[in-house]
Amino acid sequence: MASSRFTRHPAPTGVRIGAPLVVGALLLLAWHAVVSTHTVPLTLLPTPGSVWSRLVHDIVHGELLARTATTIWEAVLGCIVATVFALPVGYLVARVRLAEAAISPYLAASQAIPAVALAPLLVIWVGYGLTPIVLLCSLIVFFPLLLSTVLGLRSIDHEVVEAAELDGASGWRMIRYIEAPLSRAALLSGVRNGFTLSVTGAVVGEFVMGGTGLGLVVSMQSASADTTGLFSTLIVLCVLAMVIYLGLIAVERFTDPYRVPRAAHPVPLETAPDLRLVAATQAHQSHTSAQKELVA
Repeated sequence: MASSRFTRHPAPTGVRIGAPLVVGALLLLAWHAVVSTHTVPLTLLPTPGSVWSRLVHDIVHGELLARTATTIWEAVLGCIVATVFALPVGYLVARVRLAEAAISPYLAASQAIPAVALAPLLVIWVGYGLTPIVLLCSLIVFFPLLLSTVLGLRSIDHEVVEAAELDGASGWRMIRYIEAPLSRAALLSGVRNGFTLSVTGAVVGEFVMGGTGLGLVVSMQSASADTTGLFSTLIVLCVLAMVIYLGLIAVERFTDPYRVPRAAHPVPLETAPDLRLVAATQAHQSHTSAQKELVA
């Protein structure tokens, strides 16, 4: 029954932090158990202790942190470039049927081209260095971000849009007070997933296009069959992706203008605020204040 339904709250902070730690501990125990059986040579699967020692050594005495910062910078630039192009194109596809019919087939076809195949072309067209790596990252991020933009805009209730239009909202005002807030969750989800993909693109680009980040480290360790070093570098990449992902989740949560504070008890849906109504009310207030300023 409707009276027994409650709003769904995110998991408590302790659970969100503790659950991944428990899973990580179980994976470490399984890894240690496999190594202890001596069924796999240490040259193929090093012990967790040796990997940890190598990781600490590379951080303290090596250039691992500097190379990690280089990879992060390349990923950030790639995300920025992809966002600049994906948001307007996604808005066009979501709002103009002709644009959707003309662009969508090519967008789908572009996903059949692997990033490794694009990297040599970018080297030929642009050359080596930072620019082709950033372009590769942006190409990898572009489609997921565009798709999340389209889905976010299409998930907005048409009644809210029509009510805002009747109240005089249009153009930039419609985007700012109605479409952007109500599609915000989908947009940030696309940015979150795209950022992690951008790190992968940066590493792949460094393999082919002569970067100086973690991709170069992995390439050198692979060429010398340094299994312990490879494990330590891959752990850095995994931790980097998790930190970025969780950090963007925290930003998404604490910057939500319609975030409802956690209550001591579950809040029934009947008493929960209608976020669509809140957005429409804000648009009405903005339009009214703008009219007063024009009159004044």
